[in-house]
Amino acid sequence: MTELEWVEQAKGGDQRAFRALYERHVDRMYRLAYRMAGDEALAMDFTQEAFLRAWKRLDQFRGDAAFSTWLHSITVSVALNGLRKVDRHRKRERSLEDAAPVATQRRVAEPGVRERIEEAVNALPEIYRTVFLMHDLEGFSHGEIAEALGVAEGTSKARLSRARAKLRDDLGPAMKEYV
Repeated sequence: MTELEWVEQAKGGDQRAFRALYERHVDRMYRLAYRMAGDEALAMDFTQEAFLRAWKRLDQFRGDAAFSTWLHSITVSVALNGLRKVDRHRKRERSLEDAAPVATQRRVAEPGVRERIEEAVNALPEIYRTVFLMHDLEGFSHGEIAEALGVAEGTSKARLSRARAKLRDDLGPAMKEYV
């Protein structure tokens, strides 16, 4: 069954169809929420809230964009609103060392590099940081980011370019290979 068929069945109240959509997208939505919140419990809450909103507003999905893009938009909105509520604007990202390892071989960076990069990313303005995290760390396309944030695709590209330039400036020439 295709994703659009699952969506149509879920719109008709079929909970199993929505469960299939949930299982297909929950990992990516959780990773996005985790990157934005930097806290496992908040990310789980934001992910759950995003899927609850999606279920309640499924009739508003028109199919103009992919279901995943629509869901990204909801997740970003939930996460940003949730972060405002808990007033965690500056210390919301956690070290990637806290995440379970995926690769079998780990590259060891110079001492302090990870912290310098994390500080520089945390110092980015929210509009740049969000695009940077979504594109460079989570692999969203500019089209998906534009749809999720309600901006033009060119705006997404410009924000990513500005984020990278700011990181290069903040981290200096010694950090060139990491940015």
